[in-house]
Amino acid sequence: MNEKILVTGGTGYIGSHTVVELLENNFQVVIIDNLINSKERTLSQIEKITGKRPEFHKLDLCNLQAVTDFFSVNQDITGIIHFAAFKAVGESVSFPMKYYHNNLTSLINLLFCLSTYSKPVKLVFSSSCAVYGDSDILPVSENLAMKSATSPYGRTKQIAEQMLQDYILTNTNLQAIALRYFNPIGAHPTIEIGEDPIKTYNLIPLLTATALQKRNELYVFGNDYDTADGTCVRDYIHVVDIAKAHIIALKRLLENENKNRYEYYNLGLGKGYSVLDIINTFEKVTSKKVAYKILERRTGDVSAVWASTKKANDILKWKADMTLEEMLLSAWQWELKKEHICC
Repeated sequence: MNEKILVTGGTGYIGSHTVVELLENNFQVVIIDNLINSKERTLSQIEKITGKRPEFHKLDLCNLQAVTDFFSVNQDITGIIHFAAFKAVGESVSFPMKYYHNNLTSLINLLFCLSTYSKPVKLVFSSSCAVYGDSDILPVSENLAMKSATSPYGRTKQIAEQMLQDYILTNTNLQAIALRYFNPIGAHPTIEIGEDPIKTYNLIPLLTATALQKRNELYVFGNDYDTADGTCVRDYIHVVDIAKAHIIALKRLLENENKNRYEYYNLGLGKGYSVLDIINTFEKVTSKKVAYKILERRTGDVSAVWASTKKANDILKWKADMTLEEMLLSAWQWELKKEHICC
């Protein structure tokens, strides 16, 4: 493979790990990122892992003229992996229009430019289990009808998937696979890249920061859910397992192995763990105690969700390899190291 692949949001958490996998599979990589919630130093860490530095453009996908200018001089892109989006459920509840504007305008602009693009393009879309809403059937499989999303973030992913399907119906130059993943955690085995957002909302970086006493305590939102211990249950998957799935999906499209012009797959471990399970397992594998405080439920959270991964296992021949213990240990190793990475 020597195709030129555009990765939007490529300096972010999942994006950077996917760029590493792309480079190690001999793809040419171009990154677009506005660096609102990531750091340009990630490019150096990617180069340290792979020996290759991807081409980088600091660009806001919500700026149509900037996106148009980019594509006018980049007519040799054959694949796109679209990560660029805001992703914090709680923040989306507080600032819904911020999420609708960013997550949808960026995709609209991308598709608008592709409509005038000179060659067929294959696109892998970063979707989410949030598209299923608060499902009362578990595990969640792809054949379930989508319920109303519980947060603006989830609704942006539902709308984005519908936009892609509508676009593909009237534009023959695009085929796409949406990967609906559950909760990515952990760090690259080299511990050179990991979850390092400007603003931290996700459980694991908050957990590791608390264990390192950068925070006084970890907040647990609700202990009265209908789960074994009363806390929310989620499916956690290692970020490298997710990154590898993107390569598989991209190759499926590039090699014309897809059966439909639009496909979608769940990515998860296929097992649910509660917030207290995560805390207890983390303490076990790291020998670090984590101070936490139970607060009221947070608007937008579903009580429990985990994946059926049978479709991805059978069709993509993909399966998550990392155990929860391995995921949490790598996240802790990253927390210990990241403060020493030169800015």
